[in-house]
Amino acid sequence: MTHCKTGILGNHHSKYHSRFLKWDKRNQQISFWFATFGAGFCISSALGLKIKPIASGGKFMNVCDKIRQPDDVTMGYIIEHVLHKKLKVIEELHSHIESMQVINNNTLKHQISLSYSKIKNKMNVLTIEGINKTVDPTRLLSLHCLLYPHVSNCPSLP
Repeated sequence: MTHCKTGILGNHHSKYHSRFLKWDKRNQQISFWFATFGAGFCISSALGLKIKPIASGGKFMNVCDKIRQPDDVTMGYIIEHVLHKKLKVIEELHSHIESMQVINNNTLKHQISLSYSKIKNKMNVLTIEGINKTVDPTRLLSLHCLLYPHVSNCPSLP
């Protein structure tokens, strides 16, 4: 994985920038990328020091409240719009908001983070064979056994 030396690494899982009206006097429309925290992200120490005066001591929640957005969007706002740093997209970071079914099974060992979700009664999980879905509805145990087949608690998989 690329080391996070001077900026932010993450994945936005969206084809579009986030667009919001800024709360200042001009009410201008702004656009920026943000990393989905559920997938994982990395902020360099140097960038963390630049964020500190804007977000420490309860200020981060104030910014969230001002732009009326959740934490990951707010962090994207601070980093891209306020500090003018660009998100470096790492495709191997995956969150529950993207479809797990589109991830190529041949690339699973190269992924950095994977997830799952359940919306109503529909599971958003990897499409991998393995342990019975009743026992492993998230497919994460099956993934573990696929990647580490010799671990004692993994049954023999096809």
